[in-house]
Amino acid sequence: MNNPAGAGTRLALFDLDHTLLPLDSDYEWGEFTLRKGWCDKQEFGSRNAAFFADYQKGTLDIHAYVRFATEAIRKLGPEAADEAHRAFMQEVIEPHIQPAARALLQQHRDAGDTVVIVTATNEFVTRPIAKALGVEHLLAVNLARDASGWITGEIDGVATMRAGKVTRMEAWMAERGLSWDTVDSIFYSDSMNDVPLLEKVNTAVATNPDDRLRQLAAERGWRILDLLEPHA
Repeated sequence: MNNPAGAGTRLALFDLDHTLLPLDSDYEWGEFTLRKGWCDKQEFGSRNAAFFADYQKGTLDIHAYVRFATEAIRKLGPEAADEAHRAFMQEVIEPHIQPAARALLQQHRDAGDTVVIVTATNEFVTRPIAKALGVEHLLAVNLARDASGWITGEIDGVATMRAGKVTRMEAWMAERGLSWDTVDSIFYSDSMNDVPLLEKVNTAVATNPDDRLRQLAAERGWRILDLLEPHA
């Protein structure tokens, strides 16, 4: 069990996709909805691939992507969407959760660290994944909801992407009376998109890094960790 956040806390922060998972859960959710026949195969497949490429390049319009990515579940409604996500977890996510990722998380728990997943993927996709990984604290893209409580396709508040991850982490810490000056922090990430948060923490760990982040980590003396086997 993690220590409750407080004075002297050590924060172990993790990106999710290609860091704790050997895949991109957002992209794979899109492909899952495609296999279920909820979308036009040609149009959806090409748009999903284009958004993913934009993310890798650091040019993703997160608002446009969230509208696109949540379209199918908005039409399904809450009960059918939750049922679909359970199937997604069983078919796609759980078979790819690797022992090395679980062991690293457990290592931080055993040390008494407070573990937080900070991901640019939306909360609908990622909350069950965080639960499966045994992580209580999740900062994801929050989804705006209508009067009935169902998602609208818009983002609620600051998106946890690029500098937005820093903003959301600072708000999370402030709620607990913490700041960068009062915590010892470590952040694991694979992506150049996460450089703003990697630069903020005490210890940056380029984890399964893409080529650009691997080079930057080498230049800055950041630790490089090849944690996972690649997703086939």
